[in-house]
Amino acid sequence: MSNKRLLTTLALLAVAVTGCSGKADANGAAKLSLDAALPTTIPAGTKIVVGDPATEVALKLSGQYDKVSKYVQFANLSGGPQTTEAFRAHALDLGSVAEIPSINATWTGLHVKIVASKFRLDPIGHPIYKLGIAPGVSVKTLGDLRGKKIAYSPGQAQGALILKVLQKAGLTKDDVKLVELPSTGDVYSNALASKQVDVAPIGGVQIKRYLAKYGKDGASTIDHGLRDDAGHLYGPVESLQDPGKAAAIRAYVAAWGIAQEWIDKHPKEWIEGYYVKDQGLSAADGQWLVDNAGHPDIPADWSTAIERQQQTIELLAKETGNPVIQAKDLFDLRFQTVAADAIKGATK
Repeated sequence: MSNKRLLTTLALLAVAVTGCSGKADANGAAKLSLDAALPTTIPAGTKIVVGDPATEVALKLSGQYDKVSKYVQFANLSGGPQTTEAFRAHALDLGSVAEIPSINATWTGLHVKIVASKFRLDPIGHPIYKLGIAPGVSVKTLGDLRGKKIAYSPGQAQGALILKVLQKAGLTKDDVKLVELPSTGDVYSNALASKQVDVAPIGGVQIKRYLAKYGKDGASTIDHGLRDDAGHLYGPVESLQDPGKAAAIRAYVAAWGIAQEWIDKHPKEWIEGYYVKDQGLSAADGQWLVDNAGHPDIPADWSTAIERQQQTIELLAKETGNPVIQAKDLFDLRFQTVAADAIKGATK
């Protein structure tokens, strides 16, 4: 999404949010404490704005959309930079992102909380990203990265992955040349093909397409051997302090969990309805993405996830000069079992 389109979208959403929640603010409704029990009743007229396009499609395909449309307004926003900007504009209550945005948002003074987490079973065997290698460049192991030009997107999952890869390889940023590039669309694939960089983390269908298009020229990929599977729903604390919105967020997290389970159990419908009709991909590309993703893991215990998040924070803090923050403070543990419990209840 272009900056102009994003700003227009945020302005429209801000108007919508003001219309939905202005009365509560004007009446001076008491804030919900962040350690208070989550409300379970959604007041009439409550609306939350959610940037989670894939789940929106899953809810429609599974016949669950009408259950959430009463209190959810979907926004076509995703990814850390867009969701953070929308939070600052008070135009979004919940966004779907990877591991890094909640950390960066906190470092920039935005108070956010994670309310849902999804991982992958066998994450090493089903990575989101692989390291794309430019045609004519010889990289067979992580140790071969020394001296190479590597695409780097600070503040995004791909950038954090590169720092983790270097750490695993026993290398530092001084041992390579990091080339800052935005990790959007096919930017990294094109940068590899044009020899602008030697190595870049590419994900999703870009892996398949990169090899299909440039493999004959010597392009290749290697596995990084690290977990890169974290996916979260997160939102600004101000939304969680609104009792009505907190109840709506809780209900959405439950619906989100059921939707992830539906996606896993209905791959053919998901490929046709999302990858083909919504995303414009071929059925073959959709099948590849489903196979590559494996199966989801939506835990009811976030303790190990918090430990991994803390390791990421400490690595990023060291490399960026930001202070070490506590990962446990990023997770709203009141939501810890909501999605998992909803899945259990729906499958009984």
